[in-house]
Amino acid sequence: MLPSLVIKDIKIETPIIQGGMGVGVSLYPLASAVAAEGGVGIVSSAVLDRLLTKRYNKKFNAYEAAYAEVSLAKSKGGVAGINIMVAIMRDYEASVKGAIDAGADMIISGAGLPLSLPSIAKPKDTALVPIISSARALEIICRKWERQGYRPDAAVLEGPLAGGHLGFQLDQIDREENRLENLLPPVKDVAKKYGDFPIIVAGGIYTHEDIKYFLELGADGVQMGTRFLATVESSATDEYKKAVVMARKEDIVVADNPGSPCGLPFRVLKYSPMYVEALARKRPPKCNKGYVLMKDSEGRLTRCQARESNESSFCICNGLLSSAGYNPDKENPLYTVGTNAYRVDRIMSVKELMDELKGIKSPQEVTSTEKQPLFT
Repeated sequence: MLPSLVIKDIKIETPIIQGGMGVGVSLYPLASAVAAEGGVGIVSSAVLDRLLTKRYNKKFNAYEAAYAEVSLAKSKGGVAGINIMVAIMRDYEASVKGAIDAGADMIISGAGLPLSLPSIAKPKDTALVPIISSARALEIICRKWERQGYRPDAAVLEGPLAGGHLGFQLDQIDREENRLENLLPPVKDVAKKYGDFPIIVAGGIYTHEDIKYFLELGADGVQMGTRFLATVESSATDEYKKAVVMARKEDIVVADNPGSPCGLPFRVLKYSPMYVEALARKRPPKCNKGYVLMKDSEGRLTRCQARESNESSFCICNGLLSSAGYNPDKENPLYTVGTNAYRVDRIMSVKELMDELKGIKSPQEVTSTEKQPLFT
């Protein structure tokens, strides 16, 4: 049996945190199902206002969307929280306030350093958990948060094998020193220096044995995204789930040029229709959603690389919305996955998956060589 985990006096029966996968994959059906099985269910705040506006046919802003989705995730009991990306600057503070007011058990925040998170609103009983990729990043956050009168309640150490945005440059991904096993000890040292808070590891963790391995190395828990992507309760489209099930190892690539407008390497399935379009530079530069806007010289959120050129980046907002079944502009979908997505061979329920991850039952796996290409 796996040990329990305590974060800010919140007892978690099983030390598994479900990754906050945006856009529209980690919503309340998935998060509440994971929470019911003793893990931590996480909703993603990315583009949540637009998704809920469509779901309920009434207008939601970022605060209202975060409040509503967290409330639903917590409605059946268990531990549930939200992932809020720093890179979505426009909605960041409103999403944090909405989550705290809804009683989120934790806010996990990455895709940039969440340096101002403790100052946005009094966290009350909500644990604040930054995502980092190095001991140096955690040290910076701890120092900055101490000046705001707060210390992390836990931290997620995300290695280079994760899906979506990566906290590493392209030439750093395969370096030996950046293996999760090697990143963990110095990060643990920083955590001990600032109060000995729990460290959750993420990126490439797939099996019950993987979980035990990292717990034995000193991790306090794990975060897993890809395994939960292809579950019945996941809100990914059927096409997205099928793409994951059919993926082979060679189908998983890191998009960098062109890549995300955020400027971070971005792991995807290479046959994602939007990525194929982006490689050919067929999609004209356009940004009509504006979720990853950056500040201009006057401090206004007006700039997006995907609006300015299609040479170095492409529009992930529209691609990810399409992969969530929201496609008013008929944009092609974009499928993000972790390194081990090729090992997923079937859609299963969250209960089945959690039983497997807890070690209650054995997994059924196939190798990548037994799979056929999804696209030709």
